[in-house]
Amino acid sequence: MSKNQNKTGSYSFFNCIEKNFDKAARFISIEKGLLEQIKACNSVYRMHFPVKIGKEIKVIEAYRVQHSHHKLPCKGGIRYSMKVNQDEIMTLAALMTYKCAIVDVPFGGAKGGIKIDPQTISSENIEKITRRYTSELIKKNFIGPGIDVPAPDYGTGEREMSWIFDTFLSLRSGDIDALACVTGKPVSQGGVRGRKEATGLGVFYGIRELCHVKEEMSSVGLDVGLVGKKIIIQGLGNVGYHAASFFHESGAIIIALAEREGAIYNEKGLNVSKVFLHLKNNGSILNFPEAKNIENTEKALELECDILIPAALENVIHKNNANHIKAKIIGEAANGPITPEADEILYKKGVIIVPDIYLNAGGVTVSYFEWLKNLSHVRYGRMEKKFRENVNAEFLKVIETVCKKKISIEEKKMILRGPREIDLVRSGLEDTMINGFHKIRDLKKSLKIENMRTAAFVLSINKIIDSYEKLGIFP
Repeated sequence: MSKNQNKTGSYSFFNCIEKNFDKAARFISIEKGLLEQIKACNSVYRMHFPVKIGKEIKVIEAYRVQHSHHKLPCKGGIRYSMKVNQDEIMTLAALMTYKCAIVDVPFGGAKGGIKIDPQTISSENIEKITRRYTSELIKKNFIGPGIDVPAPDYGTGEREMSWIFDTFLSLRSGDIDALACVTGKPVSQGGVRGRKEATGLGVFYGIRELCHVKEEMSSVGLDVGLVGKKIIIQGLGNVGYHAASFFHESGAIIIALAEREGAIYNEKGLNVSKVFLHLKNNGSILNFPEAKNIENTEKALELECDILIPAALENVIHKNNANHIKAKIIGEAANGPITPEADEILYKKGVIIVPDIYLNAGGVTVSYFEWLKNLSHVRYGRMEKKFRENVNAEFLKVIETVCKKKISIEEKKMILRGPREIDLVRSGLEDTMINGFHKIRDLKKSLKIENMRTAAFVLSINKIIDSYEKLGIFP
C-alpha cells in the first residue's frame, strides 16, 4: 500500500498534489530549497469558536490556509461541509496557487472551510457562523483587499459573500476598497456579471480549444470540433450545470448526467434545461421522463462516450474503475477527481486528461475581474459602451454612403451594440483559457513531457520561481 493511502485505499488529497508536483520538478533545474518553499503551505489557521444555535452553544471548527505569498493578496473560496478538514483545505489552497500562476492571475493560493452541514442549519444560524468566522479572520489579519480575498465554494454562494463583506466593512469602517475583500458577491453588492457561470464556462472554453486542435483529436480518433461529440457529466451543481449547458448549446450531445443518488442516460441526448427543472421540482435527476435510470453513479462514468467531465468530487476515478473508463478525453472540472494510480492507467490507455489546475481556473479568473472592478470603483463597460456605439454608428454611415446600400435594422442592432460588462468578462475569460491551453501544450511539446497535467505543473512552478527570483528573495 502506498504511503499516500489509508487502509481503505483512498488518498491523502494533499499528498496527491505533492506527487504531481514532484513529477513536474524533474523538468525544472532549480535550488531544491526553493522547490520546497513553493510546495509548502505558508500559513495554516485552524480555529474553533462558539456560536449559540437555539438554546445550545456549538463549537465550530473552521480553517483558512494561505498556501503561497509569492503574490498578494491570496485568493481562494470558502466551503461549508462536514467533510472539511485540514488536508483538504491545504490541498485546495495549493491548487489555487498553481491555477492562478497558469492563467496569469496575480494571486497566491488560499482556501477556507467551515465544518458544518448547511442543509441542516437555518439561514439565520448560517449567517451567525459566517459573520463570526469573518471576525476571526479579521482578528488574525487573514482577510482584506490586499491580504486575502475569499470567494464562494461548495456550500456557499452570493449570500454568504455579502455577509462577509458587510462584517468586514462594519469592523473596518471607512476602508474605501472594502468591496474588494471578497468576490462572488451579488451584482448589487459589487459583484461582476458572469461570475456564477465562470468555472463551467471556463471548462467549456478549455475543452473546446482542445477539440479544435487536429493533432490532438487524431491521437484519440476523433474529428475536430465539439459538434456531435458525446459527453457525460458527473455532478449537476453550479459547475456541472453551466458546463453542460454550454456544451449542449454548442452542438455536443449530453448522453448522461450523474448525481450522488444515481444517473440518467439517453444515447440520443439530454436537454440540460429540462433535466435541471426536473431536479428542482423533484429533488433528484432520477426518473426523468426522457431517460433511463442508472442506479450506481460510478457505472455512468464507465459508459461509452467521447468526453467525460467529472465536475463534483475528488478521487471519483481510481485504480478500481480506471480500466473501465471508455472516454477518450477527460476534463477535470472538479478538483482532484482522478487519483495518481488512475492517472497512470488512463495515460497508458491513451486518454487525454485536461487537468484541474488549468481547466477549472475560470472561477478565479472572473473573481480577479471582480476584484479589479471593486478596486477601480467603476463597472466594466460604463466608460466605453456609449462611445463604442457612437463610433460604430459613424462607421456604418460611411459604409452605407460608400456602398450606396442600406443595412437592415437587425444587422445595425448587431453592429452598433457596445460591450456590456458580461461581454467583456466573458471575452476576458475566453482569451485567458485559450492562452492557458496553448502555453501548456507548447511546453508539453518542447520539453517532451508525457501529459498535460505534468506540463501544467511545470508551467505553473516556473512562473512562481520567476516571481520569487524577481523579488530578490532567492538570488
